[in-house]
Amino acid sequence: MNENIVKRNELLAATVIKGLESRNMSGYYAKDKAEALRKALELIPQGSSVTMGGCMSAHEIGLVEALKKGEYNFIDRDAEADKRSAMLKAYDADVFLSSANAMTRDGVLVNIDGNSNRVSAIAQGPRKVVFIISMNKVCDDVDGAMKRARNVAAPINAQRFGLNTPCSKTGTCMDCKSPDTICCQFLITRYSRHKDRIHVILVGEDLGF
Repeated sequence: MNENIVKRNELLAATVIKGLESRNMSGYYAKDKAEALRKALELIPQGSSVTMGGCMSAHEIGLVEALKKGEYNFIDRDAEADKRSAMLKAYDADVFLSSANAMTRDGVLVNIDGNSNRVSAIAQGPRKVVFIISMNKVCDDVDGAMKRARNVAAPINAQRFGLNTPCSKTGTCMDCKSPDTICCQFLITRYSRHKDRIHVILVGEDLGF
């Protein structure tokens, strides 16, 4: 990666981490995927029950594989026949893994969900939430973060899942009410009432969508 981009990411991450801390959340910067994996495993004690939504970033840094091979109780909803039962287990898990569709430079997290299991677990339930967020998802403000979530993340995910939505065909949000829409619930996390519950690992390499 270009050294100027690396320096910019480091400087911006410092600003974002200060914003997170002002919101009773913890932030960390990892320059690459390997460092992000090490930090995530530091935050997840062995023996913990761990689950997640559809977090591509956790796969990309190798965290899911490490949890499956390690001394953890990883609840893999994709491997369970009863998906609803697997998703409900998330609310009593020790650790929930997630990324964000976008976030602001002052530490506000923005997420859009279709089934809403991910945003509901972020909001309440699991004892700890660990976010893995690449620096390309950082926006100036909530308006910019919402636009990124709706016009970048949502169309890509709709295409990934083969959904019949206008955005999967146009590549941009059409504010649809399609039966296939994945923009059902919008969660803006601006503060954590519970200290040490939300941890955000910012990654200097692009991850997810």
